[in-house]
Amino acid sequence: MGPEAALNGPDQFELTFWDYLAFGAFFVVLSAIGYWAGRRERSNPSDYFLAGRKLPWYVVGGSFIASNISSEHFIGMIGAAFIFGQCVAMSCWGNVLSFSFLIWLFIPFLLASKVFTIPEFLERRFNSTLRQFFAVVTVLSNVLAFLAAVLYGGGLALNKLFGWDLWFAIILLGVVAGTWAIYGGLSSVAWTDLFTVIVMILGGVLVTILGLQALAGDSGSPIEGFRVMIERNHASGGVWREAVEHTAQNIVHADQYNRLSVIQPVTHELQPWTNLFFGVFTVSIWYNVLNQFMIQRVLGAKNAYHARMGIVLAGFTQVFLPAIIVIPGLILFAMHPEVLLLPWEEVPREADQTFISLVQALVPVGLRGLVLAGLFGAIQSTVNSVLNSTATIVTLDIYKRLLRPNASSRDLVTVGIATSVVVLLVAIVLAGFIGHLGESLFVYIQTLYAFFAPPFSAVFLLGILWRRINATGATAAVFSGFALYIAIKVYVGVVPSPPAWLMPYANQAAVNWVFCVLVCVAVSLATPRPSAERVTDQLILNWKMLNIFSDLGTRWYTSVVTWWCLFVLLIVTLVVIFSPVVLR
Repeated sequence: MGPEAALNGPDQFELTFWDYLAFGAFFVVLSAIGYWAGRRERSNPSDYFLAGRKLPWYVVGGSFIASNISSEHFIGMIGAAFIFGQCVAMSCWGNVLSFSFLIWLFIPFLLASKVFTIPEFLERRFNSTLRQFFAVVTVLSNVLAFLAAVLYGGGLALNKLFGWDLWFAIILLGVVAGTWAIYGGLSSVAWTDLFTVIVMILGGVLVTILGLQALAGDSGSPIEGFRVMIERNHASGGVWREAVEHTAQNIVHADQYNRLSVIQPVTHELQPWTNLFFGVFTVSIWYNVLNQFMIQRVLGAKNAYHARMGIVLAGFTQVFLPAIIVIPGLILFAMHPEVLLLPWEEVPREADQTFISLVQALVPVGLRGLVLAGLFGAIQSTVNSVLNSTATIVTLDIYKRLLRPNASSRDLVTVGIATSVVVLLVAIVLAGFIGHLGESLFVYIQTLYAFFAPPFSAVFLLGILWRRINATGATAAVFSGFALYIAIKVYVGVVPSPPAWLMPYANQAAVNWVFCVLVCVAVSLATPRPSAERVTDQLILNWKMLNIFSDLGTRWYTSVVTWWCLFVLLIVTLVVIFSPVVLR
């Protein structure tokens, strides 16, 4: 079997009555939950955009992680693991720091300020200029880096599985997946997310177990399959070694490459070792804290305890998520390493078919409906969340702030619904063109993150921690940061031999973040102190009072501290296990 055939799978993907029944049951339950949760949530902005601030911790956590899992993971991240190996897991495990910052530093201030959106918080801490600029950037990133990419990934899956036209598949997914965000706002989104995250994890676990059983051969033992997977990903000989050597020359510019290590050389295309430290400050804080479509369910929590425990629950999911979005990539490498011997420009496109190939080849009829329900759930939850958050920002930070300050509650909800429809249509159009970019879906998305995130991450963190940071410094840092990143991209594209360490987008983001920190601090110190209303205890950490230790639970087994410590310990243990020292 040639490399292309290996990832194309069977020509036909058949579904039986039981597959249709499983998927149909999923859709019926999803619709019932969406209707029930959103039936009374359109009367005022607080209900529609923040679910009336009454979400319990398990809904906050389930919705937070469901919004994070999408076709970027099932299509893009599994494909990236097929190429790059275990280091892709750091996209999950590396969130331990930003989740901890969110639990201990950011949630108290975001909830105490009673804001609807992150741009609104930035205005209270800094000025209206940053609020409006961040609102515009958020809308652009939501459409380009989230909605369009998710719809493309889902459309690609349907195209490869059933032979459907890519445009038709994208349009169908967009219309069906966006329904409940448009209908019921955040309440519908959050409660349907809780259901879909369970289904998508079941579907992902099924694919992983079947893959390990296939690797085990006649024994059919997943444990034996795991041993075979690890052995072949060590690539000590045969076609596996040849494939890894070819990969190493393209992603780290070296002869050797350890696919099982999460710590990689500074020239690594995806995860240079510098990203272990800078990743949390450059992208992770922006994605998990400043990103409206992620933080919106935190703002909708009942109180700080429910918000914090929700993030702890999401943290435990991040511990085990690589089992369904990294291991499948390692499994297919163990099966078909020869795909990585293709001309390198063809590899990303082939890698994005990894999940689809495993489903086609391994999942028997009768269970395919569950897997498809999981894939659709991943797409649906992200589309819903991004639509709702984008509508929130357009309505409250642009329409109400700039166009109609006295708009009624009903008008605001109507604008939110109309915004969701327009944004969805734009994302559908853009999604059809992503496949022409010539790089993997995961790399496309991560590159956009590296562009949008560092300036805002820098000023937000400094603004929370230090009262001396003012609006002048923050504004100068944000605008100069975007200018610097564009200059870096031009430099590495024009100069014949740019420094190898500057080529990875993660290192470019790190340079930009450090630059923004220096600019923000220097300009703030050179200009007057911020006014008193910009540095209240609701907006900045009071180091004398340490106003972050309330709402932590009344018993040790319900304590945020207990479960947060366990979550952190598990992450640290996994990173140590997959470090070069242990693997050696």
